[in-house]
Amino acid sequence: MTSNKSAVIFPGQGSQFPGMARELFEQSTEARRLLEQANDLLGFRLTDTMFSGSEDDLRRTDVTQPAIFVHSVAQFVARPDLAPGAVAGHSLGEFSALVAAGVLAFEDALPLVARRAQAMQAACQEQPGTMAAILGLDDATVEHICLEISAEGAVVVAANYNCPGQLVISGSVRGIERACEALKAAGAKRALPLPVGGAFHSPLMQSAQAALAEAIEKTAFREARCPVYQNVDARPHTAPAEIQANLLAQLTAPVRWTQTVQNMAQAGTTDFAECGPGKVLQGLVKKIAPAAAVSSVS
Repeated sequence: MTSNKSAVIFPGQGSQFPGMARELFEQSTEARRLLEQANDLLGFRLTDTMFSGSEDDLRRTDVTQPAIFVHSVAQFVARPDLAPGAVAGHSLGEFSALVAAGVLAFEDALPLVARRAQAMQAACQEQPGTMAAILGLDDATVEHICLEISAEGAVVVAANYNCPGQLVISGSVRGIERACEALKAAGAKRALPLPVGGAFHSPLMQSAQAALAEAIEKTAFREARCPVYQNVDARPHTAPAEIQANLLAQLTAPVRWTQTVQNMAQAGTTDFAECGPGKVLQGLVKKIAPAAAVSSVS
């Protein structure tokens, strides 16, 4: 895969599963080396939880994020033939994409991911919140109702533009409850509360930004080898300063995945390969760009 028409995409939180990366560890020398390096960098055996932990063990933000990131990058390094024309990642997946594009070294990116996870976990405890998936409504209607409820004093915002007809909202528990009621009344097919520990990609993550900003400033970012489509504006970036700013803004801004895939397709990407645990992004890409070829890196 060396064509500019090919992109590699990386999943975010929610793609974890018990036993993740065990096959990679057993079958690929490069992946095994990277997974052992992750254990050393973190100071605990993350792989023990990945291979043998329960779903609950893997659901903790401070474990989930490093686990998905490490699995995704290990899968990428196990395929040295991959030379994507562009990369993108969904939320946390953007860090994996930055390693694939040569912007971040793995040994620099993993401590950043761990710091981000800790900061987000702390923000969740300071400002309890939640998220819900809204199915079957257009984006404009969801945005309008979120604005109305926010104007009344409850926090609720559009957080993940996953694909047409699927938008995740994020905010305070009260804000989400009120929004779910109002969105069902407006014609949503479903308004599903998500089993998450906080209001990711919302103003309630502001305290996590300060902690991450400090870590980002101390980390070396390089010019990207290929365009990195970032969540905040769904546009391609290669310059380190722009990438850093967008990575920081991502914590409180929505993930514009629908717009990202649309922009990649318009720029000539015809093949999307998902790299990491699960198949969530493959399903979303099929709905956003039905003409594109979608596969898994394995």
